[in-house]
Amino acid sequence: MKHSVPEYARIAEKGTVLRCQVGSGAYGVTVAGQEDRDEMGICVEPPEYVIGLRTFEQYVHRTQPEHARSGPGDLDLTVYSLRKWMRLALNGNPTVLLPLFVPDGEIVAITDTGRELRAAGDRILSRRAGWRFLGYLRAQRDRMEGLRGGKHTTRPELVDLHGFDTKFAYHMVRLGIQGVELLETGHLTLPMPEADRTWLRELRRGEHTRDEALARAADLEERLTALCESSDLPEEPDRAWADRWLVDAYRRSWDGR
Repeated sequence: MKHSVPEYARIAEKGTVLRCQVGSGAYGVTVAGQEDRDEMGICVEPPEYVIGLRTFEQYVHRTQPEHARSGPGDLDLTVYSLRKWMRLALNGNPTVLLPLFVPDGEIVAITDTGRELRAAGDRILSRRAGWRFLGYLRAQRDRMEGLRGGKHTTRPELVDLHGFDTKFAYHMVRLGIQGVELLETGHLTLPMPEADRTWLRELRRGEHTRDEALARAADLEERLTALCESSDLPEEPDRAWADRWLVDAYRRSWDGR
């Protein structure tokens, strides 16, 4: 896989400014015996990959081979270039925003640049994120109901056991909960608040029905849609600040090599 070559591994390792756990472990909704470990990193690539002809956008490492499902104890790591991470974050990508909010105990590595980034959420966040959370919620619902990708699921054992893919359902509801919190408060609580964590774990174990999951998602979708218009977050992120900060961060990193 192109993003897993040794060249990219060296760039990611040497240039990392922030690396942390994301996914179910960070949310606090792991189910015993089912979890791999998802990590995300952000790195500053060398100048020849920014100014020259070579390119670097991300490095991907997986314990399992490409297209194979991860299992308990496996590691899935994605390290983005700082520029790519910022583009995704300014557009409100729900997963990419997590490094701004994970508690210190979930951080694997961090530099001064990484600390600056974590302190800049008010510049990066906007109501644009709400629309992205909505889109992801709807996509998970469509996959659960077989409206996207047909009836195919990578987890047929969940469908056989519960009658629906409980992991799609869990992500659907989680995205609604987190999208509402982000637009109401400008913050994401990680791990998630206990009442929500318990409900989501129960959903993953099939202790809530498909109809219960859809009903809760519908309520969250309605609230989130309204917040996309009324939230105190700015309509757009501060892209001018982001541009200036990126230039400065890269220059400082390269000067310190």
